Amino acid sequence: MDPSALGVRLASGVVAPLVRKLFVQEGPGAGLVDAPVRISALVSFKGERRTLTDKDLRKLAAELVRRAVRSAGPGERPVPADEETAVADALATTLAGLGTLAMDDVQAVALGSTALAERLAAAVPQAAHGLSRDAALLHETLVGTACLHIVHFFSQRSTFVARTLVQQSRSLDALITRVDEFAERHPAPPTGDVTFERTYLSHLAHKHGRLTIYGIDLHNSPDRWPLDAAYMSLEATGPSRAEGPFDDLPSRAAVPADQALAGRPRVLLRGVAGSGKSTLVQWLAVSCTKPPGETDLPHLYGRIPFVLPLRTLTRAGAALPTPDGFLTAVGCPVAGAQPDGWAHRVLAAGRALLLIDGLDEIPERERRATRSWLRDLLDAFPGNLWLVTTRPSAVRDDWLTPDGFDELTLSPMSRTEVAAFIARWHRAAAPDPDAPDLLVTYEQSLLTAVRTKPDLGRLATNPLMCGLICALHRDRRGYLPHGRKELYDAALAMLLSRRDRERDMRGPDGVELADEPQIQLLQRLAYWLIRNGRTELDRDRAERLIADALPAVPVAAAQGDAPTVFRHLLHRSGLLREPAPDTVDFVHRTFQDYLGAKAAVEQADFGLLVQHADDSQWEDVIRMAVAHARPHERAELLRGLLSKNELRADLLHPHRTTGPGSPRWPSPRHPEGHVPRAGNPALLTDRAAHPPLDR
Repeated sequence: MDPSALGVRLASGVVAPLVRKLFVQEGPGAGLVDAPVRISALVSFKGERRTLTDKDLRKLAAELVRRAVRSAGPGERPVPADEETAVADALATTLAGLGTLAMDDVQAVALGSTALAERLAAAVPQAAHGLSRDAALLHETLVGTACLHIVHFFSQRSTFVARTLVQQSRSLDALITRVDEFAERHPAPPTGDVTFERTYLSHLAHKHGRLTIYGIDLHNSPDRWPLDAAYMSLEATGPSRAEGPFDDLPSRAAVPADQALAGRPRVLLRGVAGSGKSTLVQWLAVSCTKPPGETDLPHLYGRIPFVLPLRTLTRAGAALPTPDGFLTAVGCPVAGAQPDGWAHRVLAAGRALLLIDGLDEIPERERRATRSWLRDLLDAFPGNLWLVTTRPSAVRDDWLTPDGFDELTLSPMSRTEVAAFIARWHRAAAPDPDAPDLLVTYEQSLLTAVRTKPDLGRLATNPLMCGLICALHRDRRGYLPHGRKELYDAALAMLLSRRDRERDMRGPDGVELADEPQIQLLQRLAYWLIRNGRTELDRDRAERLIADALPAVPVAAAQGDAPTVFRHLLHRSGLLREPAPDTVDFVHRTFQDYLGAKAAVEQADFGLLVQHADDSQWEDVIRMAVAHARPHERAELLRGLLSKNELRADLLHPHRTTGPGSPRWPSPRHPEGHVPRAGNPALLTDRAAHPPLDR
């Protein structure tokens, strides 16, 4: 059991009688004292009125330690049995320091229990030397608990103090009462809970403690990196109000994204694809597994994280789980050892950190039910920390504000952050042993290119894009694509073929496919996911989709059946992964959208694209389709989108006029916040020549 939790489990009826023995009893006339009294004159183990010997003081300290250990509950020990005596000796030495403090009872009350404990520890700094970490923490906790009761004792002993500090005395009374109430409401947890939590936190530290950086899984480079080495905190902005003559105008305040829950118990975090939302979830979960001295997020110490990707929870149409099913729903391998009622106890105690990732990755029709599920949890278990992530336009502004959520948005990376990311990426990627300085040269070359080439600088705005740029720059030995579409094309080529060539791995499963056949098959999977509003599919369905596509890809059909070809794509393409047994998804949503858009254009499904123009899950698909399309197809798609917006505007404003002379009208779904004037051929031509994806 965590030793720091024992102080609140020691009720005043246990501690107060022991603390009173540290001081002399008031005799007749004591109530007439009209001035503060030095603490050194009140202690019972020194001076002329000594009633407590050094041996008695050590017995008293040993009793406090014994009571604390017993309060931990059966089977749980805050420290090993052979360390209890050392803790008791240290506690006795610290309490003996009361006789050396040059302060009076009024000053002690004014300081408060926390400051008094710090002053007492400073008076005898050698007391805790040689103790283990847990033993030192138990010693510190018991000193703090004793000082709370010492201050309370002083506040009631002296009529002078009682007369001048009545209000503080009442506050201390209330604090002692709350401590007693807490001890009653929070009995020692069952033995199995603590044991399971250690196992569960260890699993989370291993599972989420490593990060895939796309593109550095080339020759001599592992495909996953320690999260501590690869993670970089970005900024998030939220609404605030400026001070001064324009304080009624809203402004934006920036905070480190990983500090979003410091002072905010509930946060809805928005971020574009690749902005680092899921990586932030990993970082927060792992931070809960570290001791306070080893993390930059001490406010998460003692929290039990539940990482809940919505795409996984709703897999195959499954109902959203209740707390007892959280671990099973996400396929946690230690779920079978979970004690009955454990998750409920964690949530009821307000100790949980709920990380609900990917609100945008479930169909729009399911989001209302998701909000109801979330509200039921909030009502049943207040007091926990909550983080919900989503793409910016998946839900409207203030969607969760009535439920007490603050809204923050991940900011694009600044120049400084881009430079830091590039440096960190190149440190993570193992240098070529034959050319140790080559990677340094690539890093400096790329830093110069990002600073001097505006087009490249506009692409490097989030961790995913920066990672792809770094990988392609190294893979192509300094040559970089110019536009976003060319960047994605190059990234696919790198992952599909260069990856195996660099590793000298040629078809270990007997299948060898060039880039184009692989793309034709992968885009079928991607387009099915998009049309069905999903980000994952069953392996059986994936194999059926491949089987349906194989007749159109004879070079693949000649090398094996659908399961064989699918297995090759899963293990060798670098674009698919298996997040759970018999479940498949793309390594990043961006690749799914890019390939799905290519399939939509090849099938000339422009009407379907226009039909889903208002669906947030199709936003990037439509942008990428514009880039994939040939000029006449692009014009057809853009005209359809403009006509739909024009129709909507006419329904909302039946008296407005449209055409070349009409004003722009707002379109909240459009990335630029407006739509060009309908019927203006010049604007359509401009959009066709410079599709949004290349911006």
